[in-house]
Amino acid sequence: MINGQKIWTSFAQAADYCELLVRTDPEAPKHRGISWLILPMDAPGVEIRPLNTLHGESEFSELFLNDVRIPVSQRVGEENDGWRVTNVTLRFERGTAFAGEMVELQEYLRQLVGVARDSLRGGAAAWEDRSLRREVGHLSAELDALWLMVKRTVSEAERAGMPGVGASAVKLCYTELYERITQLGMRVLARAGLGKDAVRGLPAPDWVYFYHQAISVSIAGGTSQIQRNIIAERILGQPKDR
Repeated sequence: MINGQKIWTSFAQAADYCELLVRTDPEAPKHRGISWLILPMDAPGVEIRPLNTLHGESEFSELFLNDVRIPVSQRVGEENDGWRVTNVTLRFERGTAFAGEMVELQEYLRQLVGVARDSLRGGAAAWEDRSLRREVGHLSAELDALWLMVKRTVSEAERAGMPGVGASAVKLCYTELYERITQLGMRVLARAGLGKDAVRGLPAPDWVYFYHQAISVSIAGGTSQIQRNIIAERILGQPKDR
């Protein structure tokens, strides 16, 4: 019998299955005694409560499990070996799963340049601001570097069967770039970014949406704090925080 609650379950209301970690040995240390199960979302005892975001969408839901039965045949890996399986899954998510979003960020930045060229600030185009052009140039260079990091992670996964711990660096870099680019977009929109409706043909609805999404991006797939700990301990060899 499985009982428990999870407040952030992405697209639970639309999913057929859920990746579920359950503690199968309560006497084992915290990263041991965990098993990885495939949960059918229509199993008896599963309750899903969609949570609406600022945009009126339900991208994630609360998940309640009340005496849910899952057969052993739907376990992935060995019993009590779920944490190792999870780390493999998370490395793929952090190192490769955001590739499509990075392409969208590149397009976002191109659109931002176009909007800046067409927007007036003090009688001149916003794009005439040297500091804005410098900031866009830096962000564009960082996006190029991030894309190379993704290629390296994919190559590593192809060679070794899974991405390395560098996937956390990819995720953290992507998260912070996403936040900075969308913040810049809001500054370029200026007052047009105060609402969710299009003003003077500006892409305010999409850009406001991306700006709000930046908050969830810093949490999804492991918070930025978790990524920094992994980078510090497993890449830089720093001691664990007491």
